[in-house]
Amino acid sequence: MIIIETVNQLKFTRIYTLGRLVKSKEEAWDAQPTGFNNTIRWNAGHIFVTMETLVQKAMEGYEPVHPEWIPLFVSGSGPNDWQVGSVPSTDELLAALEAQPERVIKALEGNQHNTLQEPMSIGPLHTMATVEAVVQFAVWHEGVHAGMINALNRLA
Repeated sequence: MIIIETVNQLKFTRIYTLGRLVKSKEEAWDAQPTGFNNTIRWNAGHIFVTMETLVQKAMEGYEPVHPEWIPLFVSGSGPNDWQVGSVPSTDELLAALEAQPERVIKALEGNQHNTLQEPMSIGPLHTMATVEAVVQFAVWHEGVHAGMINALNRLA
């Protein structure tokens, strides 16, 4: 059984993120104000892709959903790199984000305490050695980007 607090944090964070996204006006999804590197759409896709890729790295056999989105939303990518028609719609992103937690939680059941074959490091200060630690990092990461979405909404 997966640790209930990690699941609760994942669900709570996703509810918060979706709440910010649902409040976003459609025209704000692709606005990139001066001083911001990305948009609401990029942050939403980045949250989704990061969870998928982190869980894939942590759990052998996990296949990411929408692997075609990975190049669009990985760290270092941005809206200026996108080709017309290659980016998921608002509805596609919202649906993917809504479905993701239950799918990830199901995949994690019985695996959260597994030790990674090779610990994952985020810079020199943070190393993760278990599947659960990776999920906890993904939840923290999502909170950071939900804050960016909130800021972008306020500017819209």
